[in-house]
Amino acid sequence: MSMSIAGPAADALRSLTSSQISFIQKLPKAELHAHLNGSIPLPVLLALAQEMPDDGGAIQAGLKRLENHQLTELHEFFGLFPAIYALTFTPLALAHAARGVLAEFLDGENPQCTYLELRSTPRATADMTRAEYVETVATEVERYPADKVALIVSVNRTMTEQEVEECIGIARKLKAKGRRIVGVDLCGEPLAGDMDKFAKHFAGAKQAGLGVTLHIAETKENTAADTLRLLRFHPDRLGHATFLDDDAKTVVLKNKPCIEIYLTSNLLCKTVASLDQHHIQYYLAQDHPFSICTDDAVPFQTSLLTEYALLLARPPLGLGLSEIERLVL
Repeated sequence: MSMSIAGPAADALRSLTSSQISFIQKLPKAELHAHLNGSIPLPVLLALAQEMPDDGGAIQAGLKRLENHQLTELHEFFGLFPAIYALTFTPLALAHAARGVLAEFLDGENPQCTYLELRSTPRATADMTRAEYVETVATEVERYPADKVALIVSVNRTMTEQEVEECIGIARKLKAKGRRIVGVDLCGEPLAGDMDKFAKHFAGAKQAGLGVTLHIAETKENTAADTLRLLRFHPDRLGHATFLDDDAKTVVLKNKPCIEIYLTSNLLCKTVASLDQHHIQYYLAQDHPFSICTDDAVPFQTSLLTEYALLLARPPLGLGLSEIERLVL
């Protein structure tokens, strides 16, 4: 594993015994919420930077910021990506990046997970269309067996309705051709966009047999109306779901969409104050399905191993869940 581990994830891992670490490594794990551009190992990014013109040094400056930056709130997170996007501008560079991410999660003596659903938002550049973007990543995904990895096509809340229609249309078309596309995702700035305009396109995705996962209720500023509007998309999974009110919780508990949980992401972005106040406690108490994920491993300096370490480590470094009681999730 080449990920740099720091912060609460590193503290939790250091507190475990070797037998506890071995237990987590051997535990079959699924990574269901990993963004491609936030999971590219730094050695891969640095290699790509060597091959890319860097007028004014903006890319190198961005990589240094990515490597050394300490996140203090959610909105800072989005400013870390321009350098990465500059490095995945061409199909060749994008394929290189995707291979690095897939290897990071799936290769080696102790792979991070036994199954991965990688997600990415198609970008049109001077060198590729959105369709070529998705096809490039899908080709790398399909180098692995179908029971190991699949691809989710994300759309960003800042997109126009036409762009959302295009991206979901690409996912539908490729799925119909038998490509390894299993779902669509809504992501991006938590307060942006008109979700009423997106609803029919997500309904079309479900009709085409694609799963739907949504970033939802990420911040206190997300309104109750926005959350309920998204829940009417009938999602199969929910990302974050940090600030659900009682009405939203009633819907979620009834429909039972799996909650994608990322402990480090929430701690570093300060959407939760501490682990003992984390919303995972609510879902544990309700016996509601959830999945432990990394979100964006590079800026958050974590891994799937260390996210599970945060479950197992004793408070205040972790949740203190016993191996028998909780970790066979």
